[in-house]
Amino acid sequence: MPPKDTIRVAIIDDNRLVREALTAMLNRLTDIHVVSSDVADSASLAETKPDVLLLDVGLRDQDSLRVAATLRQENPDAKIIVMDLLPVNEEIMEYVNAGVCGFVLKDATFEEFIATIRSVATGTKVLPPRMTESLFSQIAKEVDGQEPAHVLEDVRMTPREREVIDLIGEGLSNKEIAQRLNIATHTVKSHVRNVMEKLALHTRLQIAAYSHREG
Repeated sequence: MPPKDTIRVAIIDDNRLVREALTAMLNRLTDIHVVSSDVADSASLAETKPDVLLLDVGLRDQDSLRVAATLRQENPDAKIIVMDLLPVNEEIMEYVNAGVCGFVLKDATFEEFIATIRSVATGTKVLPPRMTESLFSQIAKEVDGQEPAHVLEDVRMTPREREVIDLIGEGLSNKEIAQRLNIATHTVKSHVRNVMEKLALHTRLQIAAYSHREG
């Protein structure tokens, strides 16, 4: 029986070698323990009550998207992480809508893999940078086709605010913008708030759309 504060993980993969390898690696850690390792087994999951479910998108005999939705319904307290190569944007949205909390690419390092499990277990939504850039760009373009309400085209922006707008348009997070501009994250947040107020926008996606439209 793992300690109470240990992250309890279930591995859902039809490749036995993958399950055994992941189990061996994860069980070496002091804060993570594999409590179930099999193809989706409702009885086993109900008994072991995992905190995190690792789901392989490439299940041979099952629809992984449907499995994800079923797992979410049957295990509402568990966080689902999808393991895959880089999926298309439409699939990402479908899995998010099905209740998936995180994605980890199969070519991720072990450190990235573990960081994803720990982050998702605490309630953080995790999307790898390559996915973020691709998905964010697509969403921004879609939002760009919709005129943001009451955008003030002639409003004055500081040079720093314009830099922040451009970097949001590239899909960077506040932390990444802070690193790029060598400023504090809370300063970036302040710039984002100012930009939203000046442009009468409400979301980062609208800022990204504004950036794309303005070139």
